[in-house]
This record gives sequence, structure tokens and C-alpha cells, in this order.
Amino acid sequence: MTADRFTIRSMSLSDLELALDWAATEGWNPGINDANAFFAADPGGFLMGEIDGELISSISAVRYDDTFGFVGLYIVKPDRRGQGFGLRTWNAGLQLLGDRNVALDGVVAQVENYRKFGFQAAYRHIRYEGVGIAIAPPDNVVSLKNIPFTDILQYDRQHFPASRPAFLEQWINPPARAGYAYIKNGNLSGYGVIRECRTGFKIGPLFADDAQIAETLFQCLSSFSFGKPIFLDTPDANPQAIALAESYGMKPVFECVRMYNRGTPNIDIAHIFGVTTLELG
Repeated sequence: MTADRFTIRSMSLSDLELALDWAATEGWNPGINDANAFFAADPGGFLMGEIDGELISSISAVRYDDTFGFVGLYIVKPDRRGQGFGLRTWNAGLQLLGDRNVALDGVVAQVENYRKFGFQAAYRHIRYEGVGIAIAPPDNVVSLKNIPFTDILQYDRQHFPASRPAFLEQWINPPARAGYAYIKNGNLSGYGVIRECRTGFKIGPLFADDAQIAETLFQCLSSFSFGKPIFLDTPDANPQAIALAESYGMKPVFECVRMYNRGTPNIDIAHIFGVTTLELG
């Protein structure tokens, strides 16, 4: 039987690039250079299912540390769906993550299925689409290249459930993206990254101490894609994030549900104006 020939193994970097192509086909619009950063987060945290050498399913089960993990890129090729391969791939991913608190961003239609595995909804991420504007950065906004990485890592940890140095070092540096930091009274008070995607550009993360800082960073990041489509994935648990997107004429085009299987982490959602990536958190 075909099911008996189904095997699951760790992905290579080229496998991950294929999975991102699948994600693009699904309409998820991944970034042009996402694969290297994703793979750096946890090289053993990506699984691929195959039958007789044919690659048919994928899942990311990234272990950021001993307490937190993230599930994403859960895809089965359309002609192989409904045959149990997805569930086996899913179970393999959860097994890899063990007893960590696991998060995911699930499409609304699948929320009830995720509840069966112990996941509970925390809030929604709403993707807004707009057009890049042009603005010159003020003096207190500088390139991330000019900020010590340890400062960026420390600030990021305040807004993400685990430290992610290997991922972040790749995320803020590859080509076809830009990052800015907001300095207030000599301290890092916000930062953001914008990257080129299959369609347009995505801003993420966008973390800031307050709405004014977030708006300034948004303007500077948006300038990187002047006149082109931009996307921002905002948590609806932060009304100021929604207000920021809508104040620039951005329109909602997609939404998903952030879910956790062992409780919502203690992070300040009021400082999250744009999630880093729906695939890895």
C-alpha cells in the first residue's frame, strides 16, 4: 500500500526552499530569502514526507529552546490530501517538539482541528495590505547595522517567547531587506525589518515601546518599498497596531489565529505592532 511506503525525514536546506515554494503556491507569500534564516533557527526542526522519492508533505517544528517551539509550513501536496499523510506529518512534528509550549498561526477553518490537539486561541493576526510611502528617516532612527547585535537580541526577547539569536542574525542581514532601530534617550526603543517577498514586501517584526515609535519605524520601513505593495501582520489584541495599519489606508486581506498548547506566554502584546513571520512566529 502507498501509505506503507510513506516516510518522514529531516529536510535539507534545498528541501526547505521547496517547501517555501509550496507555501507560495498556497498563497502564503514567503520572503525571497527566508530559507536561510528559517533553517538557522533549528536545522533539525523541518520535516519532509515522501513516497518512493516523491516529496509530498512538509512541516516546521522549530525548537527555539527547551521551553518553546513553533509549528508552521504544514503542507500536503493537493493530489495527496485526504489520505492520512498530513496527520502523520503533523504527529511527527509534535513529537519532535516534545513537551514544549508550542505555538502556531492557524487558518480560521482549521482552528477546531487544532483544538483537538490541545491548542487554544490567544488572538488573531490580521494581514493588512497597502502601498509603500516615501519618507526620510529622522535622526533618532538608524540602520540595524549600527546597533550591537546583543542589544537587538535583548530587545527582541522582550517581545518573543524565547531567545532566537541564530534566526535573528540571519533575519536582519540578508539582501533584499532593511532594518531600522529607534533610539530614545540612548536606548533601543523599537525595531523593525522589511523584506522582499514573492509579491511586494512584508514588514516584520515591528516591535516598539509605544504607538508613536511604531509609526515612525513603519514610515521608514515603508520607504524601502516606495510605491510597491506592503503587508503587515498585526495582532488584533493590540488595537493600536490595527489603528496604525488603517491610518495608512491598509486593508485586511487575510487572517489567522495564534494558538498555544500550554498557555499564552508572558509577553507585552501592546508593544507588538507586526509579527515577525506567520511561519516561525
